[in-house]
Amino acid sequence: MKKFVRRLALGFAVLLLALLVVGWIWLGDIVLAVAAPGVPFDPGNTPPVPNYADPAAWTARPERVDAADAAVQGLAASEAPAVDVFYLHPTSFLGAAWNAGLDDVAVNEATDAGSTRIQASAFNGCCAVYGPRYRQANMTAFTTASADGARAIGLAGDDVIAAFRHYLEHDNRGRPFIVAAHSQGSVIGLRLLREVVAPGPLRQQLVAAYLIGGPITVEALGDLPVCDSPTATGCVVAWNARSPEFTRGIEFVENPPPPADAPPRTRVCVNPLTWRADAARAEGGIGAVFWDSSGATPTPTPGFVTAQCAAGTLLVEVRGSVPRDFMSRLLDRALGAGNYHAIEYGLFYADLHANAKARVEAFLARRE
Repeated sequence: MKKFVRRLALGFAVLLLALLVVGWIWLGDIVLAVAAPGVPFDPGNTPPVPNYADPAAWTARPERVDAADAAVQGLAASEAPAVDVFYLHPTSFLGAAWNAGLDDVAVNEATDAGSTRIQASAFNGCCAVYGPRYRQANMTAFTTASADGARAIGLAGDDVIAAFRHYLEHDNRGRPFIVAAHSQGSVIGLRLLREVVAPGPLRQQLVAAYLIGGPITVEALGDLPVCDSPTATGCVVAWNARSPEFTRGIEFVENPPPPADAPPRTRVCVNPLTWRADAARAEGGIGAVFWDSSGATPTPTPGFVTAQCAAGTLLVEVRGSVPRDFMSRLLDRALGAGNYHAIEYGLFYADLHANAKARVEAFLARRE
């Protein structure tokens, strides 16, 4: 009997190990399968429309202390900024609905700690930070083109445009602004630029747009230029960071996709070590910044990266190991080996902090 029990236990152990191995190998596919809504998008059954007069509808606002005020050693925040940043956070919703509600406490906490703190805070050295929450779309809307997914993205974009109009009416007062975003936020930020900012006089207030980690193409920008120098203004910065040995995993697609007979599109890649859209290889970096759960003030690590644009992708080599907790490493595995999407701000955090200040100074000088 004991021998049978030992064999049974061994069999279960082998089965568990096999399941873990399979799960590890196919983690990205499993994540997408679990996240997929499985039902059609229903415009009559969406979360309540946000009220942007309510402070709770914002992850960051300059009149209060919040995650965007997070400090980094040696990087000073501006005490009286003359410019705003309108920050659009990436996906923090892991549920199986097409859109998240703003009353989801877990999603809001994930947004604040995992996005606003580690991304929007890079702009507090130049700007007053405004960051709306929005009914963010399910992640699968960005990985598989579908009519339902496009509608979910459209709903999220409608919220952001409403939040921006509220900001213009109640907060902006004609001040210059930066649009800063990541991932899903960058997709929606592109729509904001195309539909609201670029067509009219607001374009004269645009310092720059940092649309990082999204499928941003030259063609989709229309007549908005790509930034071609560290102090160019009225232009767009974008990149998608991968290692040279990147193994394809979860990737963004355009949704809705371009017409089948459309010519190939060119992904925007501005190297954050040179702030130019060329193929020059650059080394160093002012400082990568990585955050942990302890709440300790992080210190930039200078000279951590080498980066080069190649065929629309920012190829990044890191010098040393990237500190990542267990859940972050699971995310990295799901995205694909060598996919630096989750740390596209962190790798260049101090560079972003300095460049935003430089562009603001250049913009204000040209206004005089």
